[in-house]
Amino acid sequence: MAKRALGEHALAVVQAVRAVPDAPVVVGCSGGPDSLALAAAVAHLGLEARALVIDHGLQPETADVAVRVREQMQPRGLPVEIRSVHVDPTTYSGPEASAREARYRAFDDATAASGDVPAGTLLLAHTLDDQAEQVLLGLARGSGTRSLAGIPPERQLPGGGRILRPLLHLRRVDTLAACREWGLDPWHDPHN
Repeated sequence: MAKRALGEHALAVVQAVRAVPDAPVVVGCSGGPDSLALAAAVAHLGLEARALVIDHGLQPETADVAVRVREQMQPRGLPVEIRSVHVDPTTYSGPEASAREARYRAFDDATAASGDVPAGTLLLAHTLDDQAEQVLLGLARGSGTRSLAGIPPERQLPGGGRILRPLLHLRRVDTLAACREWGLDPWHDPHN
């Protein structure tokens, strides 16, 4: 796909991703506006990367969403891997926590060091809106000043890989506008 001039919001996402070290990366992509914009920016920059879509199977449309991500990213040169995970909705912590644990296990597997292959970097598309939500939820749960730290911009995974969140300074309105500028059709998760 030929590169065209970037709109203001798409450019902001690309500039945020430019700060990512030049190494093979995995982009966690739910198909929502934040992660779809992140994946498009990675593709635009031509980084050595692949998108990873985790299908939790908790909603009937998630398999279709994963296919839609693939259809939108492959013409941009970004390969898409779809992994189905098992989520036990009956756990004490509930289906959301179980889904998060399954997702992070899959992320760890995708970035873990193996033989001569070094551990990789996972890019996640948390935004300033997610950061504010995380702080408020933490305070509401009573976790005190620990909540004020919010979502860290970088974190290690157990398998040696690391998570980077390059969009933490952007707002969701920016990623939505970037998707429009790129002609992408994001999924709007009714449970998010």
